[in-house]
Amino acid sequence: MIAILLILVAFGLGAVPFGLYVARFVKGIDPRDAGSKNVGATNVARLCGTQWGVLVLVLDIFKGYLPAAMAPEGTGWIALSLIGAASIAGHAYSPLLQFRGGKAVATTIGVFLALAPWTMFFSVICCLAVIALSGYVSMGSLTFALALPFFSFFTGNIHLLPLSLGVMLFLFWRHRENILRLDRGQEMPWRRRKDDPVTEPPDLEG
Repeated sequence: MIAILLILVAFGLGAVPFGLYVARFVKGIDPRDAGSKNVGATNVARLCGTQWGVLVLVLDIFKGYLPAAMAPEGTGWIALSLIGAASIAGHAYSPLLQFRGGKAVATTIGVFLALAPWTMFFSVICCLAVIALSGYVSMGSLTFALALPFFSFFTGNIHLLPLSLGVMLFLFWRHRENILRLDRGQEMPWRRRKDDPVTEPPDLEG
């Protein structure tokens, strides 16, 4: 019964579009109508400033972390996986946004922070390294997705392999347009270079 309640809480909290609320409060804008038209932290950072993007990032991580962290000791791995999946699904398909949402990378970080901290830590390190080297948030996000099942196995969280593999496939699906742009050389880097033409930034949400 507690697991079912936490699954519902996870989906409900995951569905809260913090990026939308922060952007409206700070700039009076709807991030769905500007920039990459995404409610995630990357678009909010571009539209409202880095500090506000960081705030959205923290809030989106928190909403993935809290329901999983609230699970009582002894909760089975299937229930824990379903709680984590519910948070991710709530963020990606929020009823408050007509069942649309962000790419759910930050919320995934929160889920694994609660369930498998070392898996999350090493995966995030890989993500940040790729972003630093390539300049592309989307490429870092895809690296994070690939790293999750790898580090789930090598950090002893084999029971989370089904969740991490499912999340990997889901994140690749959510980034399918970014993958096409990367292949065509049309993806815009995190920070525009001075000699780049001024264009509307594509969807870089990680």
